[in-house]
Amino acid sequence: MLKLREKVVLITGAGSGLGEATAIQVAREGAKLSLVDVNGESLEKVKKRVQEVAETEILLITADVSDEEAVKNYVHKTKEHFGRIDGFFNNAGIEGKQNLTEDYGSDEFHKVVGINLNGVFYGMKYVLEVMKEQGSGSIVNTASVGGIRGVGNQSGYAASKHGVVGLTRNSGVEYGQYGVSIKAIAPGAIMTPMVEGSLKQLGGDQWEEAGEEFVKSNPMKRFGKPEEVGNLVSFLLSDEAQFINAAVIPIDGGQSYQY
Repeated sequence: MLKLREKVVLITGAGSGLGEATAIQVAREGAKLSLVDVNGESLEKVKKRVQEVAETEILLITADVSDEEAVKNYVHKTKEHFGRIDGFFNNAGIEGKQNLTEDYGSDEFHKVVGINLNGVFYGMKYVLEVMKEQGSGSIVNTASVGGIRGVGNQSGYAASKHGVVGLTRNSGVEYGQYGVSIKAIAPGAIMTPMVEGSLKQLGGDQWEEAGEEFVKSNPMKRFGKPEEVGNLVSFLLSDEAQFINAAVIPIDGGQSYQY
């Protein structure tokens, strides 16, 4: 039995990484998709990949999630096209540059927070209006291991992801009474383009070697796979996970529990 048959799932940051992997998995589970990304060409490529594994209806919307009007618009277009929104993977995000806090640029800080935190807030604000009216829905926000512990040289990223955790817990408490379940995932080092970019900042041309060294500190001694996150999000968006609310769920190989 398909967990998301006929459900409408909205995904931001759908053009690559966790968003792409989740789009493929929820389509396999029967969902109709509204895919949002700042890069329209990437969305077209993801649409083709989804159609290779599942026959489903797909709406593509190009939008910058740090722009409140653009967020309001992608929610409106999704509701107008499908008539409802059953699941929302509020996922778009960036890492930003790495630097000590004293050297971290203010403009860079505001850029990272604008996408990672403001974008998540705007998405929740307008999707929650739809779900409250429906009396049902599931939201999964992308936080991070960096939202539940410190990560050096990433002030903007850590601050934004801690904020996502706070929004998730607070809104879960507020909206459970309306039949809406809200949770966050806290991925560790999942091999996505964003993590690859981070390794290149650290290791330059030797980034693959830097990655091999980095995963030695993980209890499972490897990077996570985007499809592993997609599987988790697909479950969390389903009716089977409806009573999981205001929760933050690590998917990090045990990284967040190390001293």
